[in-house]
Amino acid sequence: MAKASVIARSKKTPKYSSRIVRRCFRCGRKHGFMRDFGICRICFREMATNQEIPGVKKASW
Repeated sequence: MAKASVIARSKKTPKYSSRIVRRCFRCGRKHGFMRDFGICRICFREMATNQEIPGVKKASW
């Protein structure tokens, strides 16, 4: 979990558009972020396994 101060800082409008930091809404992680879902790879995997994301299911063959 990211600190509350770090999450609050990332929500502020940056001075330059290239400084936008996208964070996972569940845990606040900034690396491994998936824009399509708005979550990080770890949360995506947990939610996909628990079938909490509509239209996404874990592949098995």
